[in-house]
Amino acid sequence: MTLLVGLAVLVGLAGIVIPVLPGSALIAVAVGVWAFTHPSTGSWVVLAVVLILLTVGWVGTYVLTGRRVSAAGVPRRSLVVAGLVGIVGFFVVPVVGLLLGFVLGLYAMEHLRLRDPTAARESAWVALRATGLGMLVELGLALLASTTWLVAVLTGVGT
Repeated sequence: MTLLVGLAVLVGLAGIVIPVLPGSALIAVAVGVWAFTHPSTGSWVVLAVVLILLTVGWVGTYVLTGRRVSAAGVPRRSLVVAGLVGIVGFFVVPVVGLLLGFVLGLYAMEHLRLRDPTAARESAWVALRATGLGMLVELGLALLASTTWLVAVLTGVGT
């Protein structure tokens, strides 16, 4: 069971970088399953720490990204359309389609909104940097949460 949880944690980490799967949620559920199958005070403490780290990462991502994107004047509509184009791109161009579709969709929406290629490029660039920063924050805290679980497993917490 621990091996399956570890695999789910790895898939969750990948899901943060390649946002097709809800990475943080998958990690939380996996560690929750581990805690329920290895009930002890230690496993519940590990689960609580993991949930706190993942929540801080998730909230931090949206706060940092939202503030920077709002400050740049990029409307949420542009990000939603870019996300949808990214999802289509994921299926059209394997591996890089998600990122390529997101970038192209974001630029296209900003170009339609601003009617100026230079301003659209600058606006899209700010939104992309903010999204990347948010992803790094979430990934960093998810890695810390995953490491917390791994250390617990390796030291025998919950057994």
